[in-house]
Parts: sequence; structure tokens; C-alpha cells
Amino acid sequence: MTTVKLSTVLSAMSYALDLTEGQPLGHAARSCLIGMRIAEELRLAPSDRSDLFYALLMKDAGCSSNAARVSQLFGGNDQQAKRGLWERDWRKWREKIRYALEYTEPDGTPVERLKRFCMLALQGPSCQQELFQIRCDRGANIARALGVSEPTAVAIRTMDEHWDGGGYPEGLRRDQIPLYARIIGLAQVAEIYWGMGGPMAAIEEARSRRSTWFDPELVKAFRALGEHDRMWSDLRTENLQGAIAAAEPVEQVIPADESRLDRIAHAFALVVDAKSNFTYHHSDRVAAISESIASEMGAPEPQRVRLRRAALLHDIGKLSVPNRILDKPGKLDADEWEVVRQHPYFTYEILARVPVFSEFAYDASCHHERIDGRGYYRGISGEKLSTHARIMATADVFDALSAARPYRGPLPLEQVLSIIGDGRGSQLCPDSVDALTAVVTRNGAALMATA
Repeated sequence: MTTVKLSTVLSAMSYALDLTEGQPLGHAARSCLIGMRIAEELRLAPSDRSDLFYALLMKDAGCSSNAARVSQLFGGNDQQAKRGLWERDWRKWREKIRYALEYTEPDGTPVERLKRFCMLALQGPSCQQELFQIRCDRGANIARALGVSEPTAVAIRTMDEHWDGGGYPEGLRRDQIPLYARIIGLAQVAEIYWGMGGPMAAIEEARSRRSTWFDPELVKAFRALGEHDRMWSDLRTENLQGAIAAAEPVEQVIPADESRLDRIAHAFALVVDAKSNFTYHHSDRVAAISESIASEMGAPEPQRVRLRRAALLHDIGKLSVPNRILDKPGKLDADEWEVVRQHPYFTYEILARVPVFSEFAYDASCHHERIDGRGYYRGISGEKLSTHARIMATADVFDALSAARPYRGPLPLEQVLSIIGDGRGSQLCPDSVDALTAVVTRNGAALMATA
């Protein structure tokens, strides 16, 4: 029976959220440490600190859902644009203009940049509200899918509200904003400025935004910690997950049982698939196809459960790929292709951090390897690929061919099976292809993305 703590799983999985938000790995975990230290200073009850704890870890659960829109609006790297937003007080017009000049169509011609800049200026506050609305609503829904408390989900939805009413998505002010959300807002900005300039930079930024962005009483509690508080050394530790474990209220520890592990896998599959309109439900479909292939091959139930979770999370490394590459309608250049080729590496790096998911991290990261050794990112040949890795590779190709892509529409079933058949024994495992063909023959187009 699995006995790992939910916090252990989520603290490791939060690294995936850091990728798509453009933050250094560990940002959400470090923000959690800051927020929990503020909660300790405020003497919050264990139940309150527990709700806050999970809200801090999952604060960026909705961040992938507006990535495509950010890329569309700014015309550049969505991750860089997202990170840049938090490195300045974007509510000040001078800072807002500097930000737009830096991140609007950065690789375009002067005319292209001017056109994009004018388009953003015309949309103004409504554009900002839209981006925050998408992110906040999606984040709260994913938190609910994980089975956390409703106060935790509400905190995630309202964490970008500001004390004076100038935030989003609703323009709440003062005590209308839940306390947990107010703490998250301060903690995440403090972590970013700590990374840029150390404790004093974080403390000074909190002071400068007091009574506008942040609750003045929370800023007072944060500043009272000072630049020599133990929290700052915790942020620098190499054992960040150990520090997170120590920060969790021991009275409120939640176990990650088998049912909750399934919910976590499904929730993070939603995060991955929300990043691009062209991957909507891709992870769910690959998981269903993989499980059908495994069942056809006679795999026992425990192995199918393991495979299903691996398939749900196989593309989590794709959160590292900017949407200007993911959604590009034309052919990728060499540099862009190299970025895409690295996403299985990030899948491995993220899943390997999670005790219960590390057992299938390697298999999940092999979904673009080939039997003939010409795949990526490792370029290993068939004898080094497990049965599960081979099944996922086959399922991934089947779904990719049957779904729409930026450069083409979905392919008909006959063509999909023909292409897969051509790759049998060179690209794809013959046994997996045969099992897939048997399943599709019985079920028709039921597994197709367009069904």
C-alpha cells in the first residue's frame, strides 16, 4: 500500500509548473516556504496552514492554460514574457511600457513590433483581465480535481488580486480577498525578488508594494522576519523537498493513496494538454490507447495501472517548450527542433523527483525513442526499451497522426494505420503495432482523436 505523502508528490510535481511559468525550478516550492513562514508569524491554526500549504504548492496549476494566448498576443516566447511580468510592478505605466517594448515581437522587424505593440495597447486592461481570468479559473478547477479543500481552490483563483482592488480577475480589495490568497501574492513576488537580489531585495519590494499590491499587515509580518531569518537559508538548501516536508503542518498530513495518485496523474495531464489547442486531451487519449494495447497483450491490472499513469504524464516535459514552437504552422528550424527534442529529458527530470512516479520516469521519457535507435532524446535502440515504453511510443504516434496539428488536419484512420504499419519493426515495436491494429479493428475509430 502506498504511504507517500501528498505534499511529497506535489512539491516535486510543482517543478513542472515552474517550467511553463518561466521561473527557475523550485520557484513554487520556495514560495511555499516563504508563505508558510509568514503563516507561522501570524500564528495561523494547523488547519488553516494546511489549506494554505497546498494552495502555495499548486498556485500555478492554471499557468499553462493561457500560454497559447500569451504567445499569440506578444508574438515571442511565452515563458520569458510570463517571467518578465513578475520582475517589475506592471501596474505602473512606465514599467508597463518598458515591459511591452521588451517582450512584444522581440525577433520581429521594427514594423512588426510596432503593429503588435499598437494591437496590445488597443486591447489594454481587457487583455490583462482575460489572461488572469483564464489562468485563475483553470488553476482552481485543477486544484479541485486533485481533491484539495475548497478554501485552497478559492485561494488559487484569487491569488492575483491586489489589496487596493487593482488586481485580477475580479478586482477584489482588502478583506474581500481571502487571507490565503493575500499570503500567496506576497510570497511569490518575494521569492522572485529574493532570486534576483537576495533577502533585502525581497523585503524592499514588499515594502514598496505595501497597501497597493499587498496587505500592509502581511508586509509588516514579513519585514519583521528580517534578512537573517532561518527561512532564507531554507530557500538555498539543496534538499528543498526536505524543507517543504518540514514546513507541512504535521497535524494535517494527507496521504497520497492509490486513488489520489490517479487524480494527480489526471490533473497534471490536464495541465500539460492545456498548453496548446492542438494537444487537447492528448495525454488522456494516449493513456487510454496504451491501456488498450497492454490489455490486448495480456498485461495484468497492476501493470496497466502503472502504464496508465506513465502515459498520462509522458508529455509533462513539453511544458518546457514555448508555444511559438508548439503551435508553429510551418516547419521547425534546427534550433526549434532541438528544443522539442529535449522535452522527454524534462519529463524524466520531473518524474524522477517523485518517489511513486520515479519507477516509470524512464519509460515515460522514452516515448519518442525508436526500435532502430534513431529516436530522441537518448537515441537508444529496441533492446533497451521496456514493453511499456514501446507501447507508449505506439500509442503516441497513433494519437498524433489522428489529431489536428498546426501544419495539417487530422488524418483518416486508414492512412494512420498505413503509416504505423510502415514503421512496424523500424520505428515501432511489432507486438505493440499488432495489438493496436487488433484493438482498432474491433473498435473502429473509437480511439481516434476526432471520434
